[in-house]
This record gives sequence, structure tokens and C-alpha cells, in this order.
Amino acid sequence: KALALVCLTAAPLAACGDSSKPAASTTPVEITQGTSCELDGMLLMDYPGPKGQIHFADAEQPLFYCDTMEVLNTLLVPEQVRKVNAVYVQDMGKTDWDNPQGAWIDARTAIFVHGSKRKGSMGPTFASFSQEADAKKFIEEYGGELVRMSDITPEMVDLRGGANLDNRM
Repeated sequence: KALALVCLTAAPLAACGDSSKPAASTTPVEITQGTSCELDGMLLMDYPGPKGQIHFADAEQPLFYCDTMEVLNTLLVPEQVRKVNAVYVQDMGKTDWDNPQGAWIDARTAIFVHGSKRKGSMGPTFASFSQEADAKKFIEEYGGELVRMSDITPEMVDLRGGANLDNRM
């Protein structure tokens, strides 16, 4: 009887170590015509500027964002604390601003340009680059300042806007 009880309690515990669930991916996933933004449902391919994807440890597929501002906001001002396995943005030195495709780089080591004249899908955004020379060339043409991820503050990625923050009303 005692042996049967041990077997019944051990069986559920054995399932805890079950590794049949697919592991979360950490390689960049390409955007398709149907890829939509996690925050607002916009189709990524319909808008200019660098996109992003976050690979959370508790998800099999990455969450996509139509703008680097949204990616950085999600990381710096999280509503929930979730373990991040990987974060990718597009290298604007290697892809077209108006129709960005591929060119994924690790956002944590990317070089960003903040405050340029170029707009992303949601307006002002951070241009992302793998090479400092490309970022400097971009600054010469479109303005802005060179920043690293460690320089970016939550205030710089505030997604609130519209009438709520319009002091002229």
C-alpha cells in the first residue's frame, strides 16, 4: 500500500522534468505580410523605420513591435517582469528605412540614434545600427544623437502622448 502511494505521488513529479515542450527560440524571426505589432495590431510591413522583436523565456514565439520606441519602452518600462532571452532590432545601415527587411541585430549591443528627423511607424523613433560609422552618417543627414542602450532612460521611450500630454488644450 505504501509503495502504491509512493508511485502515485512520484508520477506527477516526474512530469515536472518533462522536456517535451519546445524550447523558446532565440534566433531572429523574419517578418511576413501578416506579422502584427504586439501593442497595437498594426501590420509591420505597412510602415517605415526599424522594427523589433523580443523573445521572452516563457513564450515559444517572439513578440513583434512596429517601432524601436515600443521595443525599448517594453524593456525599460515593463508592465510585467518577464525573463528576456533575446531582443532584436533592424540594422538601418543594412536595410532600407522605407521598407526594412531582415538585418536583425542584438538590441543590447546596437548603437542607436535618438532625436533624428526620420519617423518610424508611430512617429519619433530610435534608428538602430550595428556600426558606429553608419550611425554617424545617419546623424549627418538626419540629425539626432548617438546613444547606447545603457544611455536610454524610461523618459526617452515614453509612449504616452496625444491630448493627455498636450498642455495647449
